[in-house]
Amino acid sequence: MENSNSFLCPANLEPGDLIYITAPAKAIEASYVLNAKDLFERAGFRVEVSQHCLGQHNYFSGTEEERLKDLQYGIDQPEIKAIVCARGGYGCVQITDSIRWAGMLRDPKWLVGFSDVTVFHQKLQHFGIQSLHASMPLNYKENTAEAIDTLLAALTGKRNSIAFNNHSNNKCGQANGILLGGNLSIIYSLIGTDDQPDYTGSILFIEDLSEQLYHIDRIFHSLRKAGILDKINGLIVGGMTEMKDTALPFGCSLEELILNHFTYRKIPICFNFPAGHIDDNRALRLGSSVSLSVFQDNAQLDYL
Repeated sequence: MENSNSFLCPANLEPGDLIYITAPAKAIEASYVLNAKDLFERAGFRVEVSQHCLGQHNYFSGTEEERLKDLQYGIDQPEIKAIVCARGGYGCVQITDSIRWAGMLRDPKWLVGFSDVTVFHQKLQHFGIQSLHASMPLNYKENTAEAIDTLLAALTGKRNSIAFNNHSNNKCGQANGILLGGNLSIIYSLIGTDDQPDYTGSILFIEDLSEQLYHIDRIFHSLRKAGILDKINGLIVGGMTEMKDTALPFGCSLEELILNHFTYRKIPICFNFPAGHIDDNRALRLGSSVSLSVFQDNAQLDYL
């Protein structure tokens, strides 16, 4: 894995900088976007909403061409310093290969979101550009103060450590690496594609929503067979929200299921990290160099 200095880091935002809100996937109601606009303006930023952000084309905020046009504008406009995706839902993969990403290499800017936006995070991780795994306008009204505070802190360069309570299934240890990852189902869908990043020496973060336990097991078998589990230095398991079991039970808990794939690997693993499809969705600077420390009574993620 290349060191963290090889990951391009967008400039930290300053008061008066322009934030651009766009909806690259599912349609979103105007009230969520207007609430986000107000939040960022009260924090001292200017806000622009993309042309088709509040539109609707069947399931989506717009046609593929419209959503592509909106995101491309955000990438290409030098005055825009951060692109905030309004929500997830399916759709990012439809446009990612048509985006001209060269503008992000010439002039990196923060791309913010989670869930389906992991499609873009994986692309940027492959290119070696940092991005921000964080809450989106759809969720701001329900988010904890810590989720919003860490979002604003990450945008402005205040890389605070994230300490959290111990989980009985944690595997203690300490490891450094580049923070990679995002939504587990999206990571799984991109294994072996030209968007898969190099996981060598990384700290892998994962989260997911509403999946069957057997499907999580299937995903981990795929990660193992692709060699990814042998490459990572540590694993952070965020919100695994509304996991489901079959009528005939799978036979073990989510934590036991995951640990079964690391029987012969002694790396630190922590559960219940405060990020993902949960109200306390703390912001993470993907592509940053971090240290993960997992102890008997607590765990902590530090930016290096």
